[in-house]
Amino acid sequence: MRRLWEIFLVSFKLGCTSFGGPTAHLGYFQNEYVQKRKWLSDNDYSQLVALSQFLPGPASSQVGMGVGLLRGGLFGSIVSFLGFTLPSVLLLMAFAYFSTQTEMEMGWIHGLKLVAVAIVAQAIFDMSKKLIPSIRHFIIALLALAVVLLWIHPLAQVTAIIVASFIGYQFFKKTIEKDDSKETVVPISKTTGVCFLVLFAILLIGLPVTSPLIQNEWFTMIEKFYLSGALVFGGGHVVLPLLETQFVQSGLMSSSDFLAGYGMTQAVPGPLFTFASYIGMVIAGVPGAIIATVAIFLPAFLLIVGAMPFWLALNRFAGLRGAMAGTNAAVVGILAAAFIHPIVTQTIQNGLDIVIAAVFLWCLMRWKIQPYLLVLAGICVGIVCY
Repeated sequence: MRRLWEIFLVSFKLGCTSFGGPTAHLGYFQNEYVQKRKWLSDNDYSQLVALSQFLPGPASSQVGMGVGLLRGGLFGSIVSFLGFTLPSVLLLMAFAYFSTQTEMEMGWIHGLKLVAVAIVAQAIFDMSKKLIPSIRHFIIALLALAVVLLWIHPLAQVTAIIVASFIGYQFFKKTIEKDDSKETVVPISKTTGVCFLVLFAILLIGLPVTSPLIQNEWFTMIEKFYLSGALVFGGGHVVLPLLETQFVQSGLMSSSDFLAGYGMTQAVPGPLFTFASYIGMVIAGVPGAIIATVAIFLPAFLLIVGAMPFWLALNRFAGLRGAMAGTNAAVVGILAAAFIHPIVTQTIQNGLDIVIAAVFLWCLMRWKIQPYLLVLAGICVGIVCY
């Protein structure tokens, strides 16, 4: 119990102070868990990061779950997740409550939307440098962008990812070097890992099949958030198009509320997936926020726990590494499509919007301004200019 409490307090501190997105979170984790507390070695940590990048889901949250698993078993993984996630969940729930209970100035909301334009643009740029190293990768990204923009359907993103994984399997499996580092001892059995992976697959297939039959609003919410969490590759920003499809295009919430919440998510520490807490709070209050948070993070938990006993074996399969390379390229195209619509098309209204968004982007890329500071600036600019 003492160890679990220690895991919670350390992860909670990280949840309160980890600004800057998934990549920055991994830096905070490395400093706290490896250098300062020595809970695991540099090699173990690098393998854990590699595994989280391989799996769908929020990479930094999965690394935190993995550290908790290595430190305190299954319960350690759960309390690590709770500590890291709780601060941003509470902040976004509070924002959603006050934004729906009070009359907000439209200029303030518009300022947050312009911040979202800059932040997503930077995410696309940073991801493309890492995930599109060749013309073949670029073609996959371009095809994924075209599919998502031209085929307005909830299955468009999933189809693009599946097709890209097959292309990557065929063309990239001989170009990805494998990692021959020493296998890490995981405190759960492979049998337990299989059970978690099977449960992940059952929910992934079963929820969409049974949801239309049950026709319950809470069950439908679980299905939408679970699928969004299960199909995200490439980081927290990529959840944006999936959630937009599930909740804006379906009419469950307005595009204005959606983009305002996404902009505010950049101002709080912790994982970007807690954007789901805001959406759940807007749609169904506190119960909705709790259900949304659990449902969107559940696939990440099931996958990281299920895969950790097998992570070295996964790394040995060149075909899987190639499929992931193709998937990552498609992710860039999907995020670019979400950037074009709805972010740009529903935010940029005139030349002033273009100038302000460009200045925000310059601040992020040239001066490395922290996102939460940019959000404050966006609120002020929105109030003054609109």
